[in-house]
Amino acid sequence: MLPPDRLVHELAGYGRTLVAFSGGVDSSVVLAAAVRALGAADVAAVTAVSPSLPASEHSLTAEFCADLGVKHHMVETRELDVDGYRENGPTRCYFCKSTLLDTARQVAAAHGYAAITTGTNASDVAAGFRPGIRAAAERGARTPLADLGLDKEAVRAIARGWGLSTADKPAAACLSSRIAYGVTITPQRLARVERAEAAARRLLAAHHVHNVRVRDLGESVRLEVDDHAVVPARDDASLREAIRSAGFGAVDVTIEPFRSGSMNALLENPESWRHA
Repeated sequence: MLPPDRLVHELAGYGRTLVAFSGGVDSSVVLAAAVRALGAADVAAVTAVSPSLPASEHSLTAEFCADLGVKHHMVETRELDVDGYRENGPTRCYFCKSTLLDTARQVAAAHGYAAITTGTNASDVAAGFRPGIRAAAERGARTPLADLGLDKEAVRAIARGWGLSTADKPAAACLSSRIAYGVTITPQRLARVERAEAAARRLLAAHHVHNVRVRDLGESVRLEVDDHAVVPARDDASLREAIRSAGFGAVDVTIEPFRSGSMNALLENPESWRHA
């Protein structure tokens, strides 16, 4: 059985399903597979509305759900009200995912959904330090991609085969992941990261950048871009000025190649937090 067929077969046994839908390729594949398995009437999506998520994603998630014909619940998650999240320790994602899944369970109970699924894939599990995965597991969320051993490459292949608009969408962790551990998360910090990334994408558009991250390190800022765009970015004085003007003020701005999860590299021993 081919991976797409296996995924559809897996979801067919879930019953009415609510998909935690971020708008990324992983959760979009789960959502599309659920529709193929169960029909649009027995599937819905739930998307968090929060300062930690770019507002530009709202219309994209709504459009994707509308194209599939599924009900879309956009819910305010208010994770910034949670001390453990706001304080931004290494287990921040645990508190974020807990808040999202607790909210999703309320939606599921109110609308009669038997299962809640996430887009966690096999690559996420293999990455090791992912406290958000633990939070979701504690709340009974299903992970069909990971359960079937489908990694990021396999998920993108399914998305391309099904013609999904998200097939080549860059990975996009929440804005809080751009803020160094130990630096308090505030709406103001999140907003300036969002503005700075938008400005960087605009100024680097001619270089066809795929990945752009503005890392708030507290006393300085690091812009990370695709390897081929590093030199042009460093040579563009207006880029540093645009980042400062986004709300960072007179800080040092460095420009480096993009590395997924680079904030975890600042931890002495991420694995020591696995069971914190």
